[in-house]
Amino acid sequence: MLRLCNINKRFALKDAKQSNALCASDSRVSGRFFYALKDINMHCQSGQVVALLGANGAGKTTLLRILSTALKADSGEIYIHEQSVEENLAQYRKSIGFLSGSTGLYARLTGFENLKYFAQLYGLQTADIEPRIDFLVKQLAMTSFIHRRFDDYSTGMKQKVAIARAVLHQPKWVILDEPTTGLDIKAREVILSFIEKLKQQGVGVIFSTHDLSEVERLCEQVFVIDQGQVQFSGELQQLVAQGNGNLYQSVLSYMEQSA
Repeated sequence: MLRLCNINKRFALKDAKQSNALCASDSRVSGRFFYALKDINMHCQSGQVVALLGANGAGKTTLLRILSTALKADSGEIYIHEQSVEENLAQYRKSIGFLSGSTGLYARLTGFENLKYFAQLYGLQTADIEPRIDFLVKQLAMTSFIHRRFDDYSTGMKQKVAIARAVLHQPKWVILDEPTTGLDIKAREVILSFIEKLKQQGVGVIFSTHDLSEVERLCEQVFVIDQGQVQFSGELQQLVAQGNGNLYQSVLSYMEQSA
């Protein structure tokens, strides 16, 4: 199990004027600090797809960046199988794949060249690199464009390569920040099907989304975060039941509680 325990994160505001302006409109501001996350507890089992829901600015991206170790929490711990990841941070980073809001891929390289470069950074054996890339190219339907320059790709093409980059090293846990945002129906279906395959392989997936149909299709466990705090954690069916069968209304009600 991958588990976050009592995660807290605050950011210093630039000046007193900014602090005073925000104090009146956002309860997360105190003094010269913005408290982005407060006592977050969250978990994901192997082979489970977990949804992180919430409005823009709720704290989802900050939480996922902490989970990926791109950002360090002020306090709290991340555990894998009850062992703190701080005890072996390098090993933890090898066990996760992370898709952020920006791809971080090189515009002048082809998709294939990008993947080959990152496979080498991940430490894949030379003989394993091209077979692994070829497998992901087929899984994510990238054959028609993988040897074109990345800068010429559509949004969906770029997202597919970015997801492939995140799973090149066959991680045990995959963290995806809004993986289908801005994609057309066809590209979205490829990515959702790929997440289903990860689940079947026993990979744990934590992803944020605003599309509740994706949650209904993929997830057993749901966390609703608002104002930097978990407002709901539990099984999808439990959340649906609380909205009298309407997932949208139930999620919305948890956001309104802290408004």
